[in-house]
Amino acid sequence: MRRRLPGDAPLSAVGAGHASSASAPSEADLAQLSAAIAAGEDLGPFVRRAFACGRPEPLLASLRGAARDREAEIEELCRAHFHDFIRAVDDLRSLLADADALKGSLSASHSALLSSAAPLLASLESFLAARSLAGNLSSALASSRRCVRLLALAARANAHLQAGNHGLYLALRAVDAIDRDLASGPEPLPLPTLRLMLLSVVPAVRAHAEREISREFSDWMVSIRAASRHLGQVAIGRSAAARQRQEELRSKRRLLEECITLDDDGVGDLDDFAAAAATADAADGAAAASFDLTPLYRAMHINQTLALGERFKKYYLENRKLQLTSDFDVIAATPFLESHQVFFSQIAGFFIVEDRVFRTGGGLTSRPDVDALWDAAVGKMVSVMEDNFSRMQTANHLLLITDYAALLSATMRRYGYPVGMLLDVLAKHRDKYHDLLLADCRRQVAEALAADKFDQMLMRKEYEYSMNVLAFGIQSSDITPAFPYVAPFSCTVPDICRIVRSFIEDSVSFMAHGGGGDTYAAVKKYLGRILSEVVDASIQKLVDSGSGLSVSQAMQVGANMSVMERACEFFTRHAAQLCGVPLRAVERGRRDFPLRRSRDAAEALLLRLLRAKADEFMRQSDGVNWMADDPPPGGNEYANEVIIYLETLTSTAQQILPLPVLRRVLVAVLAHISERIIELFLNDSVKRFNANAVTGIDTDLKMFETFAEGMSSLFVDSGQESAKNEMKGALVEARQLVNLLMSNSPENFLNPVIREKSYNKLDYRKVAIISEKFRDTSESYFSTFGTRGARQNPKKKSLDTLIKRLREAS
Repeated sequence: MRRRLPGDAPLSAVGAGHASSASAPSEADLAQLSAAIAAGEDLGPFVRRAFACGRPEPLLASLRGAARDREAEIEELCRAHFHDFIRAVDDLRSLLADADALKGSLSASHSALLSSAAPLLASLESFLAARSLAGNLSSALASSRRCVRLLALAARANAHLQAGNHGLYLALRAVDAIDRDLASGPEPLPLPTLRLMLLSVVPAVRAHAEREISREFSDWMVSIRAASRHLGQVAIGRSAAARQRQEELRSKRRLLEECITLDDDGVGDLDDFAAAAATADAADGAAAASFDLTPLYRAMHINQTLALGERFKKYYLENRKLQLTSDFDVIAATPFLESHQVFFSQIAGFFIVEDRVFRTGGGLTSRPDVDALWDAAVGKMVSVMEDNFSRMQTANHLLLITDYAALLSATMRRYGYPVGMLLDVLAKHRDKYHDLLLADCRRQVAEALAADKFDQMLMRKEYEYSMNVLAFGIQSSDITPAFPYVAPFSCTVPDICRIVRSFIEDSVSFMAHGGGGDTYAAVKKYLGRILSEVVDASIQKLVDSGSGLSVSQAMQVGANMSVMERACEFFTRHAAQLCGVPLRAVERGRRDFPLRRSRDAAEALLLRLLRAKADEFMRQSDGVNWMADDPPPGGNEYANEVIIYLETLTSTAQQILPLPVLRRVLVAVLAHISERIIELFLNDSVKRFNANAVTGIDTDLKMFETFAEGMSSLFVDSGQESAKNEMKGALVEARQLVNLLMSNSPENFLNPVIREKSYNKLDYRKVAIISEKFRDTSESYFSTFGTRGARQNPKKKSLDTLIKRLREAS
């Protein structure tokens, strides 16, 4: 919608105009037009309405009338101000004469000034000419001084270049100054020849410096590669020496903990050892600085001066990567066992140099760059070790490489390199190493057992006793015996002890330097394996196979097992000492005897042999007269031979077998003899026997019982109070049977109370069979005719009753 402008006619008026377009403008309209013209408002609405009506003539007439009115006003205004204009023109005419006078005066002054200033102008021209000459001379002197300065810089650069690589930086500083002067001078040199010469010298000097420093850097790269191997060997050697010092300190500290009470002095000693250990660690942390990085720093500085710093950093990193890759090829031409030290030393030296460059190179290398190189080296070492470890079949070779790899890890850890992956590889092959070690020990133990004749070991000198007995803590007394000394064990025992001790030391060496985790727990685990899987299994295999062992040899094997029980305690203590574990903890955690299976097998073998020997003597019982007219006065012959053999055996066994083992063996042998006596009565070849034969067997039993009582006194004196009853109890079954046969009332066996009290070991089936065979001497084939009608023997009657009742029970 159009905004209403001043002077617009009201809507009603406009509408009315449209309504009656033929009507002429009214007086009111003319009045509004005059008011609008007087106020200076817009006359557009009036014009549009007039033309809209189609009759503009009244509007034109009104406008002409307004124009006439304005002309009249203008004439009145001009008429009113005409006199003032005339007066102003008169004033101007009066000033014209004064202006002419002033003009003449100024012209005269100008002429006077020109005449007086002519000498001054001549002087000024002379001054300007002199000043121009002075400026030219100053410019010439400045240019000369500039040329002299540039020539001096060129001479200085030349002198520095003649001084060799040490002056390259100063030469570059000089040519940089020349270049800055030529580039930023206020004007070019006035001597074009000199300028061209200098412009050609600057890039030539820079190119020469770049060539010389590149040649020096290349020579340094070759020399540092050769020096890295020696540097790595020195660093790893220092790690080995530091480890040895720490082990000695730990050993001394263990001795203090075990032998010195924790009073004030003891604590001071421990503090001294701790301080010594800290000092050793600090000394060990110092790196070998037997290499010169000056050429590298010079090359970096020169390249930075030449604005080639970033390019030189990339060039250095690429060349070091190539060197590291070529270092990996050390093991390609020779076996890893022979080249592993060179391989590890080369890598150690390489990264010792890189660590120094990173810390002192001023940003030549960054931590990500060094870490990337180290990760590549670790990956290669891990791959090489895993490949070679998987193909190794000798524990000593694996230990040799593992030990050197552990020293490498310790060396690189001091320089801040992560070595977790290397240690993980060593820990990963821990079982492989111990399996190989166990295989070697199994072979050595088998050879030792095969070479042993199982005779008591003879030691003629004290050093032999110290080497074979005291070294393993298997002495039975702290008193040194007289020499020559016959040990209660054979040569197998110290041989096996040496094998196990060597195994423990090798295991501790592997675990402490590269196995990871709790060293003592792992060593104790593998100690249990060698004792159970190697020693116990080898002895058990020997015992089970028999291998033609005699009774004395089997007895010696049993004696060896009792000594090995003390040796096993030594093994545990030795492992704890090597691992730095207090013996108090070892005593609290003591376990069962790990060789109990072979010990039981050795006892079982000895029992088998003794039983076989007893059976051999018992077979002579065929000479027993089962229907003798009189009882044998001194017992049967077999019993006397068995007693003689047992007495001879025990006299020898007391010297080598522990009394508990001897007691168990004798109890088992006597129990076997008791069983064999029962079997004599049950033998199918014995159809019947009489009371005289029973009396002879009773005499035999009394001989065995006398022997058992004699041995019981030995065991009772040694503190085994239950031995007496146990020894006699071994013969109880035969004794109860003989007592029953000799009893006047055999039918008492049928009484539960009496049977539980006196015949509790007898089997009623065996009693029935044996009773069937028992006949009194009066009961012969033809004695019934003479005794017909006589009174029956009460014992026979009781025996018949027993037989009848036992038949019914069966």
